[in-house]
Amino acid sequence: MTEETTSFVYVTYILSTPEKVFEAITKPDVTRRYWGHENVSDWNPGSNWEHIRANDERTVELVGKVIEVSPPTRLVITWANASQASDPASYSRVTFAIEEYDNMVRLTVTHDELEAGSGMAKGIKQGWPAVLSSLKSFLETGRGIDLFAKPKSA
Repeated sequence: MTEETTSFVYVTYILSTPEKVFEAITKPDVTRRYWGHENVSDWNPGSNWEHIRANDERTVELVGKVIEVSPPTRLVITWANASQASDPASYSRVTFAIEEYDNMVRLTVTHDELEAGSGMAKGIKQGWPAVLSSLKSFLETGRGIDLFAKPKSA
């Protein structure tokens, strides 16, 4: 029996260049400034990557492999919670497609091969919009948003 899967697609337009957007996704010293984590890899196909909390504990929260890399327009990685790294069924896939549009970039993030109804599927539904908003703010203003902000009570 096959598990039901789901996918999410997020599109945002950023006043930046494809090179800066690609760098913001792949350079640890940049990702920590808008994501609070560092994406660490040599970014070669087949290599491992880790998503490490940018604090004193340096907790590895997500892991995966680099599937495809074509700077500065495309990156495809697998994605799983570090606690589930040994379970092949726990991995999903993330594709970053970066397209130049006049003086801006269209960034499409497709997160697919997710187990429908899973904690990961629920988490990324809220996580990606916040992370991509922070990325956009960072590249356009030099400041990311507070990813850990809570709604104000009415």
